[in-house]
Amino acid sequence: MLEQTGTQVKEQGIALSVTAAQAAQTIIDEKNLEGYGLRIYVAGSGCCGIQFGMALDNNIREVDTTFESNGVRIIVDEMSLEYLRGARVDYITDPERGAGFIVDSPAARTYEHGEGACACGGSCDCNS
Repeated sequence: MLEQTGTQVKEQGIALSVTAAQAAQTIIDEKNLEGYGLRIYVAGSGCCGIQFGMALDNNIREVDTTFESNGVRIIVDEMSLEYLRGARVDYITDPERGAGFIVDSPAARTYEHGEGACACGGSCDCNS
């Protein structure tokens, strides 16, 4: 269910994969942070598009939207929600880059450089 200041909102939400939900819940449990959720927000932008950040949080503001995915509460501020509509969050373990959460957001791609083209002329891997 998606909620905004106590009312239901019909929007595309954010889906946590089962693996991402388990990783987030493990961190919450290990740190004994009962009542906390996973805040996802726009942390900036760069050559390859929107950069997202995450934090554990229990401070829900009136401008926040909260909902649940696979048992984990997700908290998103009003501005970030525009870039996170329909996003999928996964947790990966990569031998080269290590373990961590990744966000795939169709809404953020629409704000990038024309259908996902790289603005730097290819000096980075914008698809990773």
